[in-house]
Amino acid sequence: MPKVTFIEPDGRRREADVVTGVTLQEIAEDYNIDLEGACEGSMACSTCHVIVADEWFDRLDPASEEERDMLDLAFDLRRTSRLGCQITMTDALDGLIVSLPSEHRNMMD
Repeated sequence: MPKVTFIEPDGRRREADVVTGVTLQEIAEDYNIDLEGACEGSMACSTCHVIVADEWFDRLDPASEEERDMLDLAFDLRRTSRLGCQITMTDALDGLIVSLPSEHRNMMD
């Protein structure tokens, strides 16, 4: 069973055991991790913005143009920023580490 580690803005690490085929946004919801996902995974916002650890970033499928456009709206955008709704867990991602930004922008309110 793959694992993913979320690093909260205060530095606290939260590890989750996951099944393959679920997104980081869904995992965060299941584990009560503060990753909003205001659009419920329809890629219409950037509230599920995560910052992927450098050593994991190149292992992910590239972001689509639509995802990159949504990321332009994210707070604290980094080179390794991605939307959690667009990262689906696989066995190859066992051990993935992502950080949560200190804030997010919800333009859907």
